[in-house]
Amino acid sequence: LTPYLKIVPMGRECFVNKRNPDPVDVRWAQKGWELAKRSVNGRKYQVIILDEINVALDFKLVPLEEVVEMIKTKPASMDLVLTGRYAPAEVIELADMVSDVREIKHHYAQGIKERAGIEF
Repeated sequence: LTPYLKIVPMGRECFVNKRNPDPVDVRWAQKGWELAKRSVNGRKYQVIILDEINVALDFKLVPLEEVVEMIKTKPASMDLVLTGRYAPAEVIELADMVSDVREIKHHYAQGIKERAGIEF
């Protein structure tokens, strides 16, 4: 979809320890958040997808107050898509649409590891 879609990976291809995030993961989250702010403030894009930001919020890697402010002050012509589990009530309240995808059955329970193209 180039030049219409730009994907900027931020972070490592591994799970983050919620109770004790690695400093590398904290730095990646901060870099990703700074890029998100620049992207919204730059007003260059019509749609910005912040993939798994709700998990980053739950893990306290991104400041909730700043995300709420971004949602409130983004350009009216811009759509923000925030993905991930554990969306805070403040984000849900401000959202135009909220979906909840719940696990019914998962191959992890059978000991099958993550797979490229499926989980990442």
